Amino acid sequence: MSERVVPEGSRQRRRPTKQGAVLSEQLIVDTALRLVAQHGAEALSVRRLGAALGADPSALYRYFRNTDALLLALADELIGRAQEGYAETGDWREDLRSMGLRIHARYLSHPQAAVLAAYRTTGRRHETQAVERILGILRKAGFPDPVAVRIYHAFIDQALAFAAQDAAALALPKAAREADETVWHEVYGRLSPDTHPHIAATFPLLAADMVGSGYPFALELMLGAVAALLPPGRV
Repeated sequence: MSERVVPEGSRQRRRPTKQGAVLSEQLIVDTALRLVAQHGAEALSVRRLGAALGADPSALYRYFRNTDALLLALADELIGRAQEGYAETGDWREDLRSMGLRIHARYLSHPQAAVLAAYRTTGRRHETQAVERILGILRKAGFPDPVAVRIYHAFIDQALAFAAQDAAALALPKAAREADETVWHEVYGRLSPDTHPHIAATFPLLAADMVGSGYPFALELMLGAVAALLPPGRV
């Protein structure tokens, strides 16, 4: 996609595409997520999207001026889907836990897109809503603003870092994923207690734990540390 800007009022396409759908930003984003899941980063081209939508590729410029703008929209869509059905309980620890696990799970449901977008700042509607919600949870819990901001920063970076890492593992070809998993048994499981006593002593636990994500436990560690920052009298 080259950089072209179409006036805001000229964006809406009212005629159906060849497939009978009316082109919209949401339709483009949904289609792009599907194509990225199938083909990776190379799917983000006007040619592929136009063919999948049954529309002239130039029509996409009415909605996104370039592929980077589309990528930001994909990132924001994942953040929005993570918040679907979310409702605060009033318990700051439970609310942060829910938000973190939702973000992590949603990115892992679209690993190819997560690899491309987890590190981006979109400034779009869903992202700003998430920032507002998380800061609101912290401020209502009684954390002073300077502390709330630093907790927010650490919390969201932890969630997105684990999401990107775990998504990258899921995005690997099946053979590569299986080869990585066998290393724990074929290499670590054969290490001698004489040279690697701690690995040998913990190997069954280590091999079982390394199969899954470390994020849920890391999140609990963070929540415990955050609790220690509450002002006296707060819980």
